[in-house]
Amino acid sequence: MTSSFPRNTLTGAGSTVPVRRGAAGSKQRRELTLIWAFLLPSLLVFFLYRILPLAWNVILSFQQFSLFGESKWIGFVHYRDMLEDEVFWTSLWNTLIYIASAPIGILLALAISLMVNIEIRGRNLYRTIVFLSYPLMTVAVGIIWRWMYDEKVGLFNFILRYLGVIDKPLPFLQSFEWALPSILLANVWQILGFYMIILLAGLQAIPQNLYEAASIDGASPRQQFIRITLPLLRPSIFLAFVIGIMTSFTSFDLVYVMTQGGPSHSSELLVTYIYKAAFELSRIDYAAALTVVQFVLLVVLTWVGNRLSGGDAGARETG
Repeated sequence: MTSSFPRNTLTGAGSTVPVRRGAAGSKQRRELTLIWAFLLPSLLVFFLYRILPLAWNVILSFQQFSLFGESKWIGFVHYRDMLEDEVFWTSLWNTLIYIASAPIGILLALAISLMVNIEIRGRNLYRTIVFLSYPLMTVAVGIIWRWMYDEKVGLFNFILRYLGVIDKPLPFLQSFEWALPSILLANVWQILGFYMIILLAGLQAIPQNLYEAASIDGASPRQQFIRITLPLLRPSIFLAFVIGIMTSFTSFDLVYVMTQGGPSHSSELLVTYIYKAAFELSRIDYAAALTVVQFVLLVVLTWVGNRLSGGDAGARETG
């Protein structure tokens, strides 16, 4: 007598498990195949335009590059040359100062975010006014601020002379002492609105019942800010800090429009020095080595910022 049950659905409890496991495994393989099919074009573009150029740049930094002849492997010669390159050390120091201005902008943006986050009349207008500086093209910002710093017809010199603070106009962008601070002020002004949006979004994501419970327990506004606002705002602050670091490493337009790294490299950044080494001095291999140093510095500073923010900024909670 033959059984009326299909072979793949035997009544035994243990006999149905392999069939179910096989079906689940097949479904999982189909899902993984679909995921990789969607990811592959993006990963291919990322590899071609990010990973491959970075790898070639690292290799190039160890070579004596010739555009028309054969390149020669010279090891760490370019990196040793950096140790004796005064312009490199100046641009590195200026870049670190540029990065140090990011926390100042974040603190200003945090103060503004706290003010426009409360129920005040016209707060949307205030938010718009502060944010308006960010969408402007960096070249346009550089031209505007260069005019305001102008020694003859600049707005700042006019106001200072009108108030009697100075007798003679100050050459802001032609001065060794004032060139870099002048650029930093313009940079903070431009990115302040973007910092504000990031921090404002973080503030609005904090549950209000936490503040209500703290008020019932007798916590002062200062204690609420230290115990509730700052800890929960940490991912947003870290994001703003990373953006500030990236801006410091990519502020080529602003510096080049306002001072071109002068006078005498006093406002030179690593990114402007890389450009000059590659396209003005025709030392593409040395520029590649400078780029590697800049990349390593970016990674280290981002890691340090993450550790200072608690080590899990941007992490996704599971479970």
